[in-house]
Amino acid sequence: MRVDEMSEAQATAAEAPAVEQTADRQGSALPAEEIERLTTDIVAALKTVYDPEIPADIYELGLIYKVDIADDRKVAVDMTLTTPNCPSAAELPAMVENAVASVPGVGEVKVSVIWDPPWDPSRMSDEARVALNMW
Repeated sequence: MRVDEMSEAQATAAEAPAVEQTADRQGSALPAEEIERLTTDIVAALKTVYDPEIPADIYELGLIYKVDIADDRKVAVDMTLTTPNCPSAAELPAMVENAVASVPGVGEVKVSVIWDPPWDPSRMSDEARVALNMW
């Protein structure tokens, strides 16, 4: 089951959501309340991950494209980087994996770095734009 969630700023400002909206919560073996809790806690955990070179978290930067929570609590995260030549390319996926794995109730975590669609600044939330002075 795929779960969608985005910050209020992303919901109102970003052209594309940080997490794909494809939830069908009624078909899950997990109770809706548990899916909501996991979703909220996973997003909060993702907001603790910062690119060492950018003073905004990766969620608000729009680097998280999709979070998929399976009935067995395995979590798959599709993310991207600001550029294929990102100096943090080796460490950011591991940081995301560790952050999501720290959420109580989450099973195995798999992080995939994808390049399509490519990241661009329009994916940033207003919060990230303020942090980076990009108005």
